[in-house]
Amino acid sequence: MDKPADIYGEFWQYLSQNQKDLILEGQYLMNDIIKHNAYQFKDYSFLVFPFAKAYEGFLKRLFLDIGFISRLDYISDHLRLGKLMSPNLVMRLGERSLYKKITDTAGKELADRIWDAWKLGRNQVFHYFPHNLKSVTFEEAERIIGELIQTMEVSYEKLRLAKTVGRLKKYI
Repeated sequence: MDKPADIYGEFWQYLSQNQKDLILEGQYLMNDIIKHNAYQFKDYSFLVFPFAKAYEGFLKRLFLDIGFISRLDYISDHLRLGKLMSPNLVMRLGERSLYKKITDTAGKELADRIWDAWKLGRNQVFHYFPHNLKSVTFEEAERIIGELIQTMEVSYEKLRLAKTVGRLKKYI
């Protein structure tokens, strides 16, 4: 089996040990337990949870490291990334809008991708609505997890590169 660093590349080294553990545990659930078909679940949302949690932690650290949030925001129990990343709240949040900061730094396409992955892996999976019980098939869980991981990789590359280029332009 490939090592995670081989699969995920440079961004794997960027993750905290807690984030790595969440991803490894999620992979263990998917590969070593669920795929053996010992039991058929009606909803595989639980497979997405460790990856979604790692995604949130990754975004918080990345946003801290590139200066989008403060150290106090990072350690706060009250920071709500979903609210700050929402494209619907840009006008209301002004300069606190992470969606605006991402768009200004690396483009709308990346801002939309980060937001869409958030909705897909968090909002649509975590919430329960009696009138619309969203069950996730195993294949959908795999697709969501893949999108979360790919979005982390792309965000790591593009946002860190954009911030580095922005810093260099100050000296040119």
